[in-house]
Amino acid sequence: MFRISDIFSSKAKTVSFELFPPKTDEAYIKLLSTIDQLCTLKPDFISVTYGAGGGSRKKTQDIVGHIQDKHHIAGLAHLTCVLHTKDEIKAILEQMKSREITNVLALRGDPPQHQPDWTPGPENFRYSSELAALIRKQFGNYFTIGVAGFPEGHVLCPNRERDADYLKIKIDAGADFVITQLFFNNKDYFDYVERLKRRGIRTRIIPGILPITNYQGLTKFCKVCGSTVTDEVKQIFEPIQNDPKATSKAGVDFCVRQCRELLKGGAPGLHFYTLNKLSPTDQVLKQII
Repeated sequence: MFRISDIFSSKAKTVSFELFPPKTDEAYIKLLSTIDQLCTLKPDFISVTYGAGGGSRKKTQDIVGHIQDKHHIAGLAHLTCVLHTKDEIKAILEQMKSREITNVLALRGDPPQHQPDWTPGPENFRYSSELAALIRKQFGNYFTIGVAGFPEGHVLCPNRERDADYLKIKIDAGADFVITQLFFNNKDYFDYVERLKRRGIRTRIIPGILPITNYQGLTKFCKVCGSTVTDEVKQIFEPIQNDPKATSKAGVDFCVRQCRELLKGGAPGLHFYTLNKLSPTDQVLKQII
C-alpha cells in the first residue's frame, strides 16, 4: 500500500508532482516516458487529474497504477464529483480500491459547459465536502483524502474568510491534507495558513507551484482559475513573452526564489503542476534540494 498519510508521518516536508491524462494514444505513450524520468527525481507522490468521461476516468486510474506498480511511488487519484451520482462515485471508489489505490484528491469539479442554470439533482453532489464525507463514511480510513485550498479565495467565493470557513467544512468532513491552487505572491499562502490556524486547522497545507513556461497561456489560465498574475510576474515576463528560451529561464529562476522562500517560511512541501513536462520542475529541484 502506498499511503500518503504514512509518508506524512515520516517526513516533515514532501515534494510531489501533478500530471494530467493525455487525450491521444501518442501523447499517452510520451507521458509514460516522462513519468519514468520524473520518477528519477524521487517525488513522495504523484497526482493525476480527472475527467468525468469514462475514458479519462480509466486513464487516471491506469496512470496512478503505473506509477505505483512500476515505480513504487504513491499515486494520488483526483476525483471530481459534480457530474456523478453518489452510486457512481461509490463504484469508482470501489474500482480504485480493487487496484490498491489508497489516495484520493476530492474535488467538486466544473458543472456542464454552456449550462449556466445547471443545478445538481438529489443524487448528485453540490460540494467537495460532501464527497470527502462520503469517502470517509463508506471506506473508513482506507483512503487518505486530500482537498483543494485557495489562498486567494475560490473563483466562486472570493471572500477569503468565507472560503477558509468552507475549507474547515472539508477538513471536518474527513480530509487529511490540502493542496493549494497556484499563486505567485507567497504572502497569500502564508496569510492563508494563518487564517486556517485561527479556525483550528493543523493539517498540511501544501503549496501548489507552477513553473512559468508560457506567459500568454498563464494569463489565460489565471483568469479562469482566479489566481492573480502579480505585478512582479508581469514586469518579468511581459517583455520576454515572445522569447520561449528567455521565458523558460526566467520561469525557473522565479520558481526557485518562490520555493526557497516557501520552505524557509515553514511550508510542509511543494506540489509542482508539471503540465506533463520534465525540464522545468527538474531544473527547479536541482537548485533547491
